[in-house]
Amino acid sequence: MSERGPSTAPSHEPSPETPSETSSTPDTASASATTARRTGLLVTFILGGLSALPPLSMDMYLPALPQVTNALHSPAATIQLTLTACLAGMAVGQLVIGPMSDKWGRRRPLLTGMAVYVLATAICALAPTAELLIGFRLLQGLAGSAAIVIARAVVRDLYDGVEMARFFSTLMLISGAAPIIAPLIGGQVLRFADWRGVFVVLTAVGLVLTLVVWRSLGETLPPGRRHTGGVGSALRTMRGLLADRVFAGYTLAGGFAFAALFSYISASPFVVQEIYGASPQAFSLLFGLNSVGLIAAGQVNGKLLVGRVSLDKVLAGGLAVITAASVGLLLMASGMFGKVGLVPIAAGLFVLMSAMGVVLPNTNALALMRTPHAAGSASALLGTSSFLIGAVASPLVGIAGEGTAVPMAVVQLVCSLLAAGCFAGMCRPWRHRGSAATAAGPAQA
Repeated sequence: MSERGPSTAPSHEPSPETPSETSSTPDTASASATTARRTGLLVTFILGGLSALPPLSMDMYLPALPQVTNALHSPAATIQLTLTACLAGMAVGQLVIGPMSDKWGRRRPLLTGMAVYVLATAICALAPTAELLIGFRLLQGLAGSAAIVIARAVVRDLYDGVEMARFFSTLMLISGAAPIIAPLIGGQVLRFADWRGVFVVLTAVGLVLTLVVWRSLGETLPPGRRHTGGVGSALRTMRGLLADRVFAGYTLAGGFAFAALFSYISASPFVVQEIYGASPQAFSLLFGLNSVGLIAAGQVNGKLLVGRVSLDKVLAGGLAVITAASVGLLLMASGMFGKVGLVPIAAGLFVLMSAMGVVLPNTNALALMRTPHAAGSASALLGTSSFLIGAVASPLVGIAGEGTAVPMAVVQLVCSLLAAGCFAGMCRPWRHRGSAATAAGPAQA
């Protein structure tokens, strides 16, 4: 694979201080600046909502997993496939929708995908068997992939360099709230309805988000920057991206890190509730606390680290932390410290989740910095690798049954080591510190 450097592109960040505004009267300039800030804030919230749709689709459903297992008379491994199906759908869907958005713009594929997502989610609420639920969760994931792949592409349309890394951290503040809110909502829904009520709420969320996108999110990819080729051109573009060894390294590092995260998402309802006896509400609170850690780390990354320290150094530190946390969890789960309770396990999971707030936005930013010419296709490869690897890791956490947390910890450790290996072996950050891929501003270390 090649080590070609990224194409440089000017930042497209909206600014309230353009010359046309500052040359106006003070009152006009102030009004224009206020409008620009409001517009930027609205776009930020819309992109945050789109980025939050996958964790909403996954995490709101988590407290209901044991109930679904009983209601549909299926083993836990089968019900976990409802998570895997949704995740696999999001992975495959991005490969199609990402290139489509490079050719036809961002709005049309996004609105179409969101409409199908709403329909599929509504049908999930009516599924009478585990097999049908798995099938419609797959369709839900295929359609919902439009939200996350196009949200990343829009960020690449608007931002570049360090500003893009900062914006991804800002998005994490919004989208990271989804894992906090979603299980809490799911747990409360289960007080008044069965698991089908969770999908009713998700249908309403999808419908509201679709309407907001239709009314308020403009096109960010002008016709002059769109690709004109067909399927063959899209495949050649993706092949060229994957031929860039450094881009592929960041993509795989992010994918394996996400798999470590998703092994926690998939296994934690059973680990926390079945092994340690927590209620659905207690599980939701613990899950939310871990998500607070993820958000806090993301904000430290965006506000304090980006622009002062090399993004590669920050990423290396984050990968080291998730690896250490995985080692600790494996030692505790395997009984090396004797029988441990919920608190030490929860502490290890909190550290792992928090470090993801540094790892995930920086792998996205570092990879996309190399691909200003094909943001949709690059975003698709980033998302597909993460979701496919996560989909493979998900069933493995239940391979030894529901009575031990060892498989979860083993999967997390293996994925963490693979992420660190891809980063060190393929990206070789010590060889391109001066490139845009490690942009950190004037104070780069």
